[in-house]
Amino acid sequence: MVVCGKWDKWTKTIIGLFILCNFACQKNNKSNQSNPPMLYPLKFLPLYKKKVWGGNKIASLGFDYTPLENCGEMWVLSGLKDNESVVANGPLAENNLAELLEIYMGDLIGEKNYEHYGDEFPLLIKVIDACDKLSIQVHPDDELAQERGMTGGKSEMWYVMEAEEGAEIIDGFDEVVPKEMIAEYAASGHLEKKLHVEHPQNGDVYYLPAGRVHALGKGLLIAEIQQSSDCTYRLYDYNRPDKDGKLRGLHVSEALDAIDYSVVKEPRTAYEYRKNETVEIVNTPFFVTNLISLDKPMRKDFSKLDSFVVYMCVEGIAAVRTMDTIEPMHAGECVMVPAVAETVELFSQGQAKLLEVYIDAEQYSGPNRSEERDWVAQFVG
Repeated sequence: MVVCGKWDKWTKTIIGLFILCNFACQKNNKSNQSNPPMLYPLKFLPLYKKKVWGGNKIASLGFDYTPLENCGEMWVLSGLKDNESVVANGPLAENNLAELLEIYMGDLIGEKNYEHYGDEFPLLIKVIDACDKLSIQVHPDDELAQERGMTGGKSEMWYVMEAEEGAEIIDGFDEVVPKEMIAEYAASGHLEKKLHVEHPQNGDVYYLPAGRVHALGKGLLIAEIQQSSDCTYRLYDYNRPDKDGKLRGLHVSEALDAIDYSVVKEPRTAYEYRKNETVEIVNTPFFVTNLISLDKPMRKDFSKLDSFVVYMCVEGIAAVRTMDTIEPMHAGECVMVPAVAETVELFSQGQAKLLEVYIDAEQYSGPNRSEERDWVAQFVG
């Protein structure tokens, strides 16, 4: 019985039990749909994105994106709505990542990851080919993104696969810039002069936390690991027209509260290059990335890791063997190892370099995206 808009004790109990039973039934149905195949290391079909600044270096890696004139971004692994990666190998071929998550849940991405992210895959992995300068831009953090109706923010990292001579990266402010001056500098074209410029080399690593103003310059081929978000606020775009001849939109007012105004001194990530070892290059609440330079077999034990692991090949030819399956890959491809896999063996044809990416559940930040399940669990005690 509802009196004056409030639920009495028994009504709350009945509603809570109903929700709990309904969720349990959904979970049981998911885990038993048509006796799904056992999981195995997964490869995915790439998604190709034409950009006004895009080039054709991705084709040189062995990818065919015709009829596109260029490919500025190749989405190697994505769970974003309407851009979900589709499985390319094995019995699950032609299923997309969202469908796999709905059925395999924690077995695919890790129990704690599934509890935290639900049916949203938490990462987006790309190869970026910058034939021209990208816009000067910034991404919101989790808190601001959620205030604005998005599920999360966007922190990211870059691994430089190829840098032409003279290539540049903009990474944060080089001097103190008052918030009230950003719009004026952006409108006048003087913003770029206030920013820190890096001259990257092959193998360099940059971590760009949400709020960091940044841009890729021309002549760069980049592997990008990021939170699963496509939100970008453009501050300056060099008065560049889009394919229809119109200037691309800017988002200066939206960016002002997203920007971290700190001065950046040495943004490049320092790491020690070591062959046939796992070298940590980025460790954040959003993802952990290791670099593995391989020229002989390596065995990895993930029995205590509650997460999927993605291997992205950034140089050479390699293979991943786990769960009685071996999957080869070349530069630009990735293999996703399900969370239920306990051991992985890595192989290479000569010299190869891999990025090893996973999520450390002990470092979560931001609210849980599975709030309804959390509320039910608390309700029933």
